[in-house]
Amino acid sequence: MTIRNADIVRVFEQIADLLELQQANTFRVRAYRNAARTLSAWPQEMADLQAQGQHFEDLPAIGKDLAGKIGEILARGSCDQLDRLQASFPRGITDLLHISGLGPKRVHTLYHELGIRSPAQLLSAAREGRIRAVPGFGAVSERRIAEAVAGHLERSRRWPLAQVTAQVDDLLTYLRAAPGISNAVVAGSYRRRRDTVGDLDILLVGRSGKALSRYLGMFDRIEEVLAQGSTRVSVVLRDGLQVDLRVVRAASFGAAMVYFTGSRAHNIALRRIAQARKLKINEYGVYRDGKRIAGDTESSVYASIGLPYIPPELREDHGEIEAARKQALPHLVERADLRGDLHAHTNASDGKQNLAEMAQAARSAGLTYLAITDHSRSLTVAHGLDQRRLEEQIQAIDELNEKLDGVVLLKGIEVDILPDGRLDLPDAVLARLDLVVGAVHSHLDLPRAKQTARILHAMDRPNFSILAHPNGRLFNTRGPCDLDMERIIRHAGERGCFLELNSQPERLDLFDVQCRQARDAGVAVVISSDAHHGNDLRWLTLGVDQARRGWLEASNVLNTLPLEQLRKRLAATMSSAHH
Repeated sequence: MTIRNADIVRVFEQIADLLELQQANTFRVRAYRNAARTLSAWPQEMADLQAQGQHFEDLPAIGKDLAGKIGEILARGSCDQLDRLQASFPRGITDLLHISGLGPKRVHTLYHELGIRSPAQLLSAAREGRIRAVPGFGAVSERRIAEAVAGHLERSRRWPLAQVTAQVDDLLTYLRAAPGISNAVVAGSYRRRRDTVGDLDILLVGRSGKALSRYLGMFDRIEEVLAQGSTRVSVVLRDGLQVDLRVVRAASFGAAMVYFTGSRAHNIALRRIAQARKLKINEYGVYRDGKRIAGDTESSVYASIGLPYIPPELREDHGEIEAARKQALPHLVERADLRGDLHAHTNASDGKQNLAEMAQAARSAGLTYLAITDHSRSLTVAHGLDQRRLEEQIQAIDELNEKLDGVVLLKGIEVDILPDGRLDLPDAVLARLDLVVGAVHSHLDLPRAKQTARILHAMDRPNFSILAHPNGRLFNTRGPCDLDMERIIRHAGERGCFLELNSQPERLDLFDVQCRQARDAGVAVVISSDAHHGNDLRWLTLGVDQARRGWLEASNVLNTLPLEQLRKRLAATMSSAHH
């Protein structure tokens, strides 16, 4: 069986979860989390490095002990430590750690006091009023837990986009080598680049799928074949993700791509237009009086009903058909449009590389500028910078910029927004920076009015450029903060500051709908990687996908600007409080 980096990451995350439940040393837990983060962003497969005879301990955040565990996982798909930890806890209990408001201590208490070992059991206990009787809980926390579990159970039926990307790549490579198959492409919500997917739809160009199920039976990532026929095979991958494969003829490929990419609402709208023209449109083609008149390409399908090609990311029946009719579809932003990144960390806080290494990575990623925005002092878990250390970094960036070629480092900070809306560092030192990225990292459960007021107050500080990951959500860990986002977007427009679309796979925050609201309000969006290592810069592509779903063009994205124009826009946010 081929072991991918994603498999090793999954093992390390499981170990970290179980160590937390054991209430083990926080540094041990963090070592596994950091290693998982390094490997999830690493461009080369560990299996390939092993084959080349390279040493894993040379990687950042990987010491001798973790290097040994990587070798063990590559050999058998697991390691002794995970086996031992799993033996000491009931299966599935770590799912409880992904519920908003439940940390390891509370999960530990609920397990020992009530025997709760799964989200479904937790929801039953909350609805039956048993949680409020446990020390440290009450009626209010019980109600919040019930809401959080219900949300978690709804979300957990879907996979974050980045989580399935490696599997998709493996599967497509395998399928394209299948006998009698000339092409394999993904459709569905994955192709529309939704931030989560419920399952995968893959279209194969060929004559028959009869030999396909046998061929798939030899693929080591498939757990089970659910159904098989001459044109369709359904399988479940090892992690539970269902994949539906359909074999289509080349003459119907475009029609099948339109049909299976969806969304359902978009497809219904297309069928209505076709019916008004006395046409029939389905997954096999476009027909007039029983004769196929289009269907080999997607463009031919749209053209047959009088429309230009509509990009997959827009196919949600959210106004794209009206825009297409008026020849007013947006020219969507592309990854190549990004000239820089305005949110990145170094090893001065919780990043893994120094200033020079991050600059080199930015240049290699085709960027001409990179803002260094390490955490501020109140985020102690990230070794945040106080005023003295920030001043030292400002000087170090100035000195390094004199030597750099092809890339410029901008001086910034990811400053904590305190519960009362003040910023975590004095205005005097913030005013020396090129930009200030404000972020909420604590008190995420404030009521809507207070949380909104907190952010509005922060935006009104003299030095405030960008609101980072505005909703505060983490996939499968916590939902978004309760915020009046329309008001925040409107206020950003009045203040002249910007909103971040954070590209980290566990965030993807702004949401697509909010990107569109920002565009309509004239507020520029910043697509940032929130990189903690140079490899993380590749996540910018995910941010661009989300921005495209939000109808953003290059002109709506701040970091598509050349450096001199960008500096002017950023300078206008500094020392300019809104009154």
